[in-house]
Amino acid sequence: MSEVKSEHKIASWKVDEVNALKDLLKSGNVVAIIDMMEVPSVQLQEIRDNIRDLMTLRMSRNTLMKRAIEEVAEETNNPSFTKLVDCLEKGAAIIATEMNPFKLYKTLNESKSPAPIKAGATAPCDIEIKAGSTGMPPGPFLSELKAVGLPAAIEKGKIGIKEDTIVAKEGDVVSAKLAVVLSKLDIKPMEVGLNVLGVYEDGIIYDSSVLKIDEDEFLAKLQNAYTGAFNLSVNAAIPTAETIETIVQKAFSNAKAVSVESAFLTSETSDAIIGKANAQMLAVAKLAGDDALDEELQSMVSGSEAVSEAPAAEEAPAEEEKKEEAPASVGMGLLF
Repeated sequence: MSEVKSEHKIASWKVDEVNALKDLLKSGNVVAIIDMMEVPSVQLQEIRDNIRDLMTLRMSRNTLMKRAIEEVAEETNNPSFTKLVDCLEKGAAIIATEMNPFKLYKTLNESKSPAPIKAGATAPCDIEIKAGSTGMPPGPFLSELKAVGLPAAIEKGKIGIKEDTIVAKEGDVVSAKLAVVLSKLDIKPMEVGLNVLGVYEDGIIYDSSVLKIDEDEFLAKLQNAYTGAFNLSVNAAIPTAETIETIVQKAFSNAKAVSVESAFLTSETSDAIIGKANAQMLAVAKLAGDDALDEELQSMVSGSEAVSEAPAAEEAPAEEEKKEEAPASVGMGLLF
């Protein structure tokens, strides 16, 4: 009996496809694996048109993408690149781009569009139906609304909903009846688009939980960190390009205060020291009373009292105004 030998030959189109995927994987500094399983063809085409100039998207079989990723990792001697294989799921595709991972995630999220929810799908958030007219005439739809728990009634010849009602909480499975009602009310609780499964850059794989950030909150944290670092640098007298001017100003103010308090005369402090001594002299003279003072001192004490009374009331609003402005100017100084 003759021995039959069979040879397994890989289809040429598969070889070509793997080579094309490898070229794509090598073309960008950032490579992403995305899920496009639930995206209808019409919306997918719109998304592709919107992102065409920003990134390159290619769909393929998962087995071929896995092969391409492993071969690129081997050819570039980059074992960490193979971690992208763990991100592959059914309906996956590859994106290559020069955008940083966070900007890529934001761009793909912004390309998503509202879509109806299907029966059996999980509610992505609380689904609330607001009170008001549905615009639908009386008929079987009234019973459909009541069947899903909506307080519906006929109002002014149209079917209306009496009060705001949550028909499904986040995580609930949507029934077929509710899916039909939501569709008829044109309520689209789903977002359809490209979901990021993993993004590779410089040996690191980022998943969506890392890339999803609140920009306002993140910016506030950066500003707080800058302010804290600035204050630490100034108070610890650690000079930097940003804080050296403030440190020198603070040191000058402290040195001047010490000089004045200790009555150590310098060209910068002599006026303040003499002024302080004069004020202290007048305060003592005032306490001593007129009988203990000569005419010159009595005149000086009377003059100081007149100066300290009337203008003080007039200048008070300006003082208040100054205090209100101070925090804003300090804050700007710390940020810039």
